[in-house]
Amino acid sequence: MKKALMTASCLTALTVAIPSYADFDKIRWQVPMAFSSSLVALGDTMPEVSKMVSETSGGRVKLQVFEPGTLIPALSIFDNVSAGNISAGYSWMGYEWGQVPAAALFGATPFGLESNEFTAWMYYHGGDEMLKSLFKPYDVYPILCGTISPEAAGWYRKEIKSVEDMNGLKFRAAGIGGEIMTEFGMSVNVFPGGELYQALETGVLDGTEFSIPTVDEQLGFYQVAKHYYLPGWHQPSTNQFLYINLNEWNDLNKQTQSLIENACVAANTLSIAKSEALQGGVLAKFKEKGVELHQYSPEILSAFETATDKVMARRSAGDETFEKIYASMKDFQKENSAWKNFGYLPRDWNTK
Repeated sequence: MKKALMTASCLTALTVAIPSYADFDKIRWQVPMAFSSSLVALGDTMPEVSKMVSETSGGRVKLQVFEPGTLIPALSIFDNVSAGNISAGYSWMGYEWGQVPAAALFGATPFGLESNEFTAWMYYHGGDEMLKSLFKPYDVYPILCGTISPEAAGWYRKEIKSVEDMNGLKFRAAGIGGEIMTEFGMSVNVFPGGELYQALETGVLDGTEFSIPTVDEQLGFYQVAKHYYLPGWHQPSTNQFLYINLNEWNDLNKQTQSLIENACVAANTLSIAKSEALQGGVLAKFKEKGVELHQYSPEILSAFETATDKVMARRSAGDETFEKIYASMKDFQKENSAWKNFGYLPRDWNTK
């Protein structure tokens, strides 16, 4: 009898401890994306999140992804989530640069935090709280849901030997990096990824930056521009977010909210692991295809850094929130610098 009672008690405890599928809200959200799901590490992360939440919830939580432009324009996700036209969307944070300038800091900060530093700042140095406060007036609940390696600095149809060579060039860039490039006389526009190949081919653009080498390869830039510049000073990390309408988010129970948040934490691990795993092989393929790999000279990088300081000071002077968030990032970067410089082998150590 004693053993039977103990067994019954244990079974009861397990029944209480293990949540059932019914604990999750039953939702069916359409989630348009700013990037094609075929783009490795950039566009295929949200489909993985969709799969995770569906499987974990027994199909009760469905986040149905839509390719760019099939539901709404690719660059209008923030606006539509804010207005409540859609429940959620997946995008790079920075396309709303004109409306919420400080948001671009979370998408990528020139000469700023790399992916591992960015996630450290977000989760343990107040970044996430500042972001959610920033977006609350727009009825948007943002969740970091993918971070990838530094972008390349750009593809050019001709070689760039000095900052003077950039003057007058027609270039595609987004966010803060784009504003900095205008300091060198570049004519900067934002084009969706799917339009860039033709723009380069026809001369509408003289150059473009877009993403990491695997993504750039898929978009075929190496066929129409043979000069590939690195490092990605303008985007040391590239961060994607799941935007959820705040009212819809508040209607979810805690279990469903936790499921979505934790799936995005897993997505950050998957995306950075995948992006780091593949870039070296793609760079080797570019060289085989006649692409010239260039590393910006210290002089050019110094010029970019000086221009960055100028633009950031100007933006900070006119936007108290921008100033606060940027200062927080830079403070953490400075605090972490000793560990970054002394805790890791020099970047070129393994190439000796």
